[in-house]
Amino acid sequence: MDLPGITRCGKSLFRWGQRTYIMGIINLSPDSFSGDGCESLDSARQRALQMVEDGADIIDVGGESTRPDAGPVSVDEEIRRVIPFISSISRDISSPVSIDTYKCEVAEQALNAGACMINDISGCSIESGIAGLAAQKQVPVILTGNQRGKKVTDILESVISQLKDLIERSIVCGVRPENIIVDPGVGFGKTVEQNLEIVRRLDEIKALGYPVLLGTSRKSFIAATVGSSQEERFMGTAASLAIGITRGADIVRVHDVGQMKLICRMSDAIVGRDTGK
Repeated sequence: MDLPGITRCGKSLFRWGQRTYIMGIINLSPDSFSGDGCESLDSARQRALQMVEDGADIIDVGGESTRPDAGPVSVDEEIRRVIPFISSISRDISSPVSIDTYKCEVAEQALNAGACMINDISGCSIESGIAGLAAQKQVPVILTGNQRGKKVTDILESVISQLKDLIERSIVCGVRPENIIVDPGVGFGKTVEQNLEIVRRLDEIKALGYPVLLGTSRKSFIAATVGSSQEERFMGTAASLAIGITRGADIVRVHDVGQMKLICRMSDAIVGRDTGK
């Protein structure tokens, strides 16, 4: 199945297959797993502006930590954390803003505030209304393979089966195929070996026929493989992205935009994609 050619997100057009797009991570939760939670709106704003200057094509904003042992955040608290920032930054940057949430009310307020993409790490399985909201607002939605709470032996079979189901349900809800992006969910309910296998076999996810987002940045499977220092996680992230791009990743979700852009450009050049911005 061929990829949908173009996805519109706000004022941006994503032409799949031309190059790898970069999603910069803004964490507005104080307990981010990677230790990069922004302490104030001003620090978050400065980080986002720098990411755009460094080449981020999308800014992904989240107000709740997704690490396995993180406590839940109420809808009101998540709204308090993310909406003022999205309202401000979406007016001042050219790159579109994505809202990282699985809560319908948060997603709707974020879209009203200026976001134009939904990144739901639950795959629209915690609050099924997310897909309907994406359809109503005609915005792209990222569907994630999440195996938390499941005992899985064949990880690719599990992820592909789940993504197929999520895609079908989203289309039934009215989401246009060109607005669907899939994420195999590295780190979500998977062992170190399973995460490595997903990156190695990412082309099998790509065979579903939708753009693929790869999010490996600073994750624990990298620390378990090469070491947990900042430099070790950085280099491990770079290696995982380079391999992922050769396997078909269309978007990479990263903390270190400027440096990872170089990884993307070199990887794109090797696989024959455009190396420009």
